[in-house]
Formats: sequence, structure tokens, C-alpha cells
Amino acid sequence: MRLNDEEQAMRAGDFGPVAQWAIEHQIKVGSYLGAEDFVPVTQAHIMADTESLGAAGVEWLERWAKLPEKQRRVRIPTITDPRGTDFAAAHKLKHQPWMLDLERRAIAAFEALGVLMTDTCINYQTIMAPVLREHCAFGDTGVTIYGNSVCGARSNFEGGPSALSAGLTGRTPRYGYHLDRHRRATLVVQVSWTPRELNDWGALGGIVGRLAGDYWQVPVVVGLDRVPGPDEMKHFGAAAASYGSLAMFHMAGITPEAQRLGDVVDTGADLRTHDVGEADVRAFQASYVRQIDTVDLVVFSAPQLSLIEMRQVADLLDGRRATIPTLVITSPQVKPDADRMGITKRIEGAGGTVLSGMCFYQSYAREMAEANGWKRLATNSAKLTNILGGYGYKPALLSMEACITAACAGGKLA
Repeated sequence: MRLNDEEQAMRAGDFGPVAQWAIEHQIKVGSYLGAEDFVPVTQAHIMADTESLGAAGVEWLERWAKLPEKQRRVRIPTITDPRGTDFAAAHKLKHQPWMLDLERRAIAAFEALGVLMTDTCINYQTIMAPVLREHCAFGDTGVTIYGNSVCGARSNFEGGPSALSAGLTGRTPRYGYHLDRHRRATLVVQVSWTPRELNDWGALGGIVGRLAGDYWQVPVVVGLDRVPGPDEMKHFGAAAASYGSLAMFHMAGITPEAQRLGDVVDTGADLRTHDVGEADVRAFQASYVRQIDTVDLVVFSAPQLSLIEMRQVADLLDGRRATIPTLVITSPQVKPDADRMGITKRIEGAGGTVLSGMCFYQSYAREMAEANGWKRLATNSAKLTNILGGYGYKPALLSMEACITAACAGGKLA
């Protein structure tokens, strides 16, 4: 890889040992992936929960945190994905003391490095939404696909060490979705029906992800009859990333780089085309409900809920009461507004539990299942539905309204 003078100085150790490690790590990643040089990035986002880090990862961070302050600080705004717990409600979730101790140690180490503990996967809705053509280093798949597709920013999926390296050096290898050629459409998905509910958008995203099938595919969706809102885009993109490892999609006439189909499809290109209709979405959803007639809990998570979604949950719970655990998970940026507006009080007054700064599947989901006797779960998140099977759950993908109805009927599905 070609290095400029500043990058050569980092490699030589002129900026301290942590920057030296970071640039060496990035050179290895960039060389493996064919990057010719680095591109400056303006913000980084790290998967920082301790279930991902493990004890060894926390110990590694703590070693860097002991360096003199000038040698260990990140150089660009660097923020974090959800944590592995909500400390205020850890006892309700039956998180163990060793989990909480590891979380506190990780937080202290990241703070010593100058990382902002935002603890969110919806930073594009709450903190610093990327802008068109801004180069970033995002570690969460849902953040990356939203940033690339909806905002028109440029990022690859950055593993934890790579995202931290970007924060420490202010650059990332120039490959993949930082390059124009990888942002062109590689397949067309023609839809004959536009989703209405968030779980419908998630199901469509899951279908598109499966059709595309790998990280280097970029689907363009054609035929939607309206522009999806931010929460709808959020659920679509998170599911597409989860089911297909996708980092980018286009929606013809909607997303910024595809105002016309010809903007992302070369003239005369013979791209594979798939037709998707409402029946496909319903079949996708039904595949997760078969042989499940009751659930042990309801979870709204992955992605964290916006303020609008929080109010929708509260509205659906008004005059009713959840009789099984109902977890409503949002970001630390949204939670204070929900508190101030009385939304949190309404949800918890109806038997729900509002959690902040965590994500269900990154919060020791298997251990929570064993400790609480949870097995079957209802959610309106297609991404969560896809992931939880690996943690031993049997998930049902339902609308928000159907989830609340199940919560208030002792877990019985209509």
C-alpha cells in the first residue's frame, strides 16, 4: 500500500505505539483486500460489547488505556454500538456480576482512549448522520448499510479492531464501498407490493438479502409506490444485511445514488432480475410462526427503537397490560426524551420494561434464556428473528400490534 508522510510516521512509531499498531493492522487488512492506499474518514463506530470482545479483548484494551494520554487518544469522533447490558435493569434480565464487571472495565478502557460511549446502533437517527459521499468506518452492519444506501456515505463493514484503528489513525483502507465501481447495482428486485408494517419491510429486506447472497452484491429495488420512512428503511436495511451480508442497496427513484435506474445500472447491462410480491413476504413471515402457538416473551430490539417507535408501542399498550416479559429497547439518546414525554412511564405502567443502550442479541442472549426460562420469542424485527435461532430461541416474526396482543394475552398467538 502507498503511504503518505503522515502514515509513514505512524508506522515508524512517531505517534506512539497504539497508532503504530493501528496503522500496521490496517496495512494488513488493506493489503489482503487489494487496497492501493488509505482514504481519510471523518467518524468511526465500534462494536464494543463484551460478548463480542470477551475477557481477552477487554484485557487488550486495558493495556492500551495505560499509555500516556497523548499516545492513546482517537483522532476522529469515535462512538460505540450497543452494550451488553443496561446496568439499571441488569437484575431483571438476570445478568451475572461477572458480565457487569467486564462491561465496566471495557467502558473505562474505551473512555481512556477517547471513545464516546454512545451505545447505539441507530446513530444515523440520533447522533451524527453521515452525509453524501462522506467516508466513514462503521462497525455495525445495520449502520453500514443505512449509511451507504440511505445517506449515500461510504463505509465497509469494519471489524472491531479495524473500526478502532480507524478512530486512532483517521483513515481506513480504500477498497470495497469506498470505490465507485463497487457501488453499482448487480441485480434487480422488482416488487409488485409495497410493505406497510415494519415487520413487512424487514421481511422484504430479508428476502432481498437472500436473493443477493453475499457482501459484494448490490440490489436495486424497483416498483415501490412510496418513499419509505427512516424506521422502515432501518428495518429493511438491517434485515438485508443480516440475511445477505449486504452492505448496500438502492431503491430506484428514492435513494440518493439511484434517482434513476440508469444511475446505477449500465446501459445494456444484463442483470439477474427477481420478482417479489406480497405472497413472498407473507410466506417469509409464516415460516417463523409454524409450530409456535405461544411465546415466553416479546422483544422490540435490533435495531434499537426510535422515539416514534417508542410512542407506537406505548399507544398499543394503552388500556392494556402485558402479562409476559415485554422488553422495549432503545438508545441512550432516545430514552431521556421518552422519559420526558411520559412514554417510558406509559410502557412500564402497562407491564413493559424499557431498556437503554443495549441490544438483545449482544447481551448474553443464551445465558438470559437459560436464567429466565425463555425459549419462544415474538418480535417485529426480521434481523432479530434471523439471529436468535443461533442462540437457541424459536422466534416468531409478527407486526408490532400482534406482538403487543401476544404480550397481553399471556403469550398466546392469535
